[in-house]
Amino acid sequence: MTREARTGHRTHTVVDSPVGPLTLVALDGVLAGLYMERQRHRPAEETFGEPDDTPFAEVGDQLADYFAGRRTTFDLPMRLVGTPFQQRVWAGLREIPHGETISYGQLAERIGQPAAVRAVGLANGKNPIGIIVPCHRVVGSSGSLVGYGGGLDRKRHLLAFERQVSGSTLF
Repeated sequence: MTREARTGHRTHTVVDSPVGPLTLVALDGVLAGLYMERQRHRPAEETFGEPDDTPFAEVGDQLADYFAGRRTTFDLPMRLVGTPFQQRVWAGLREIPHGETISYGQLAERIGQPAAVRAVGLANGKNPIGIIVPCHRVVGSSGSLVGYGGGLDRKRHLLAFERQVSGSTLF
């Protein structure tokens, strides 16, 4: 990850959601973060930049549609800042269909690193754009709800919501 990718003009806004307030962060006008309250690996507030909701109109609209059950995928420009390995994991997350789950091991296999299950779990936990990059759709090998930076209650809520919208059985 280059220094240039980590720096730039940052702005943020906070939007309401059924899982609590979501802090949206833009880097040079492009979505670079979506953080929940009390989220593990949440950056310090002072790194979010100045308050400005200008770059977030489409993000807010798509999140509102998602939580209303009218959207199952997101079509947004994003700037995911991370290592090449993290980038591969986060790309793999975006391939998990709405209403479905996979295990950390299955995700490791999908990105061509079947022995890297723990590293996949760590990268999943550092996903900077929760919900939109759906790290909540990754479960333990037995299908159990393990680890979620936003908390297991939120993960349970998101999965149940997606199951209801899609009419699928996740577990």
